[in-house]
Amino acid sequence: MYSLSSQKKFWTFKTEQELAELRVKQNVRFIAKHGASMTEEQRQAHFLSADEERLLLKQYELQLKEFCKRFEPPMPKYVVGTAFHYFKRFYLNNSSMDYHPKEILATCVYLACKVEEFNVSIAQFVANIKGDRVKAMDIILSNELLLMQELNYYLTIHNPMRPIEGFLIDIKTRCNMSNPDRLRPGIEDFIDKTFLTDAPLMYAPSQIALAAVLHAASKEQENLDSYVTESLFGSAKDKLPVLIEAVRRVRSMVRTIELPPKDRVRFLEKKLEKCRNQENNPDSQIYKQRMKKMYEDEDDLDVMGSSYHMNVSDASLDVSQLNTTNPANMTVD
Repeated sequence: MYSLSSQKKFWTFKTEQELAELRVKQNVRFIAKHGASMTEEQRQAHFLSADEERLLLKQYELQLKEFCKRFEPPMPKYVVGTAFHYFKRFYLNNSSMDYHPKEILATCVYLACKVEEFNVSIAQFVANIKGDRVKAMDIILSNELLLMQELNYYLTIHNPMRPIEGFLIDIKTRCNMSNPDRLRPGIEDFIDKTFLTDAPLMYAPSQIALAAVLHAASKEQENLDSYVTESLFGSAKDKLPVLIEAVRRVRSMVRTIELPPKDRVRFLEKKLEKCRNQENNPDSQIYKQRMKKMYEDEDDLDVMGSSYHMNVSDASLDVSQLNTTNPANMTVD
C-alpha cells in the first residue's frame, strides 16, 4: 500500500525546489572535495555546474527509455518505471561526476529486472548492450551493491500501472464511455513522458495514473469530469482540490518537457570525461589498481579460510586416530 510505503515516507518530495536543492548539494560537495586546490574560475571551467549535471542526466533518462524500449525479451512497463525511480533516486544522493550515468543506468535496469521478477540472466541482459559485454557485466555487478546502498535498500516501487488498470475497470463499470480500452495508447504515451519528469518523485502513483487517464480521454474527445467529481469523489469532495492540483501539475510537467540540445550534450559529455572521479572510472589506472588490490585481498582471505579448514580437518583426523588406537579412551555404558 503506497500510503504506508517507504516510497511515500522517504522518497516523495513536496516541491521541485526541494529536489533542486538536493542536486545542488551533491554538486557542491563533489566540487569542494575534488577542487579544493583550484580557484573559483578553474572550478567553473573544469567541473559541471548543477544545471549542467541536470541537463546531462535528462539525456541519460532518454537513453534509459530507449534501452528499455529495445530490450529483448520485451520489458514490462512496471520494470521500466522501477528502473527510472532507482536512477532518479541515485542522483539525489550522488553527483554524475562521481558515478557516470551510463554505468549507473544499466545497473538500475538490471536491479529493477531482479526486484520486479522479470527473470533475465546477466548474460541475457548484457546481450542487449553494444560494445564490450564482459566489461559491461563487470561494471553492472560491481555497482549493484553500491546502488542498493544508495537507495537505502528501499527497493519496492509503487508504479502507476496498477491504478491505471483500476481506473479503466471502474470507468467500464460506472461510466457511459464506449470502449475505454481505446485510451490505452494515450495513457502509455503519457506515462512514458512522466518518466522524463520529476513527477514520480513528487506525486502518488494514483495521481499520476489519473492524470494519464484524463489526458488520454481529452485526446479522444471524452470528458471524465463528472466521473471524477461524482463517482470517484462524490463522498469526499474536500479532497478534490488537492487531487485536481496534483493532476494539473503532472500534466503541466509532461507538457513542458524540453529535450536537451545535442550539441550541448556532446560538450558536456567531453567535460564530464575530464572532471569525473577517476577512482570510479573503469578505464582509469586508479580504478584498475583498486580492483586488483580488492581481488588480491579476497584471495588472501580465501587462502586463510582454506588453511583454517585444513587444520580443523587434520585435528579431527588426529582425534579419530587417537580414539581408534587407544581403547582406554572409549566409554561404554
